Amino acid sequence: MIASPPALSPPAAERALALAHATFDIEAAAVLGLKARLGDSFAQAVALALAIPGRVVVMGMGKSGHVGRKIAATLASTGTPALFVHPAEASHGDLGMVTAHDLVLVISNSGESQEISAIIPVLKRLGTPLVAMTGNPESSMAQHATVWLNTAVDKEACPLNLAPTASTTAQLAMGDALAVALLDARGFKAEDFARSHPGGALGRKLLTHVSDVMRAGDAVPRVAPTASFSELMREMSAKGLGATAVVDAQGGVLGIFTDGDLRRWVERGVDLRDKTAQDVMHAHPATIAADALAVDAVELMERRKITSVLVLDAAGQLCGAVNTNDLMRAKVI
Repeated sequence: MIASPPALSPPAAERALALAHATFDIEAAAVLGLKARLGDSFAQAVALALAIPGRVVVMGMGKSGHVGRKIAATLASTGTPALFVHPAEASHGDLGMVTAHDLVLVISNSGESQEISAIIPVLKRLGTPLVAMTGNPESSMAQHATVWLNTAVDKEACPLNLAPTASTTAQLAMGDALAVALLDARGFKAEDFARSHPGGALGRKLLTHVSDVMRAGDAVPRVAPTASFSELMREMSAKGLGATAVVDAQGGVLGIFTDGDLRRWVERGVDLRDKTAQDVMHAHPATIAADALAVDAVELMERRKITSVLVLDAAGQLCGAVNTNDLMRAKVI
């Protein structure tokens, strides 16, 4: 176990920082270079992806393959069905995953990956449209592609100009640009994104409704306006919400009484023993609809500086209550 991190000598540390700065500069220039060269071919690639009834099948070897997996995942999570197929495995049976209804996106800086070149004739016979993301317009992939996307870079960030660095950054940026353009063209919304990420924090926030986390039925504290103060306190204590609703005979909300209201009445020195719920309640309390998002309840509580809120059904009658503890248990906050 290393007690403390080792230290580079001053010259070595200075060189490491200089190389890091140079890497950022080179890769930033590579991405900006894409912007300068972007043209009709990009719009054509977007149109192809929108027109196909199938999926976008992404292929790439080596580092381009790792980038391809990420691009496929980004497309799939933003409304464009996509998957990654390893080119080497495609030649041994996995090409059966590809149909004429799909679009194949191949990624190769040189545009001459042998594994991909070997399956291009099969894709052509299938009639599957091909989008090639390469840095070489004279390559076999660019020449046989339905659409060629230019991802050329002036140089790699690697000091030897060998390891794929700037080129893979450019590929990744081009893939993100495609995903964003398709997301927008499909009218993809935050709610759609949440449906493909139900296990994440965003999914919980955008898919969880107040009705999913609220207390309902007998668990909701409520009293009539004529209830005595002792009845009000028994109801509030029994239900453990820290508040109780005051409702009319039809279930309409007249007001609320909370722990905070109790403290304020006591601080004023008022004798509460002969008071009714209507006497001590806070009229026009904050309410929220049962079909509202739970995150909206969080925003309401934060804005009003309260810890619980009453929930109304479609008819405007009390149907539930929710507090910050309920929302924390649901991991909405």
